[in-house]
Amino acid sequence: MSQRESDAGVLVSACLLGRKVRYDGGHSQAESAILARWKAEGRICVFCPEVSGGLPTPRPPAEIVGGTGADVLDGHARVVTEEGQDVTASFVRGAHNALRAALEAGAKVAVLKSKSPSCGSKTIYDGTFSGTRLAGQGVTAALLGRHGIRVFDEAEFAAADAYLRGQ
Repeated sequence: MSQRESDAGVLVSACLLGRKVRYDGGHSQAESAILARWKAEGRICVFCPEVSGGLPTPRPPAEIVGGTGADVLDGHARVVTEEGQDVTASFVRGAHNALRAALEAGAKVAVLKSKSPSCGSKTIYDGTFSGTRLAGQGVTAALLGRHGIRVFDEAEFAAADAYLRGQ
């Protein structure tokens, strides 16, 4: 990616850019003037950790069981599908691939899909597949945060842009 020296890259969930990579085969395209500006500036690093981790599209829904993304990274929780298949290794692999891509892009921030077991930055589903949420981050969001990359969700483009401008 070509960048002016003062421009940091921004890792963005592929689904927010209209790519059909969500578990249900759809996307969650975000409409944002800030996102459009970042694209025009060549700052965007598009990434889907779940696909990068080897999961197909579409795929069964998955949730973190026994904690948060940080707990998954520490080996204290796992990611399972609604049918009970353990997909933890794919989520961890995808998170590490996302971190590598973010570092290569010089990303200081990531704007990721909310509530996702990979990308959720504030809340995730509780592992019961009941729609109940709990405070915490997904696996990728937690790993990026551990490495100093500030994570925002799709409702926070202005906050992410302000953070970047303050760097």
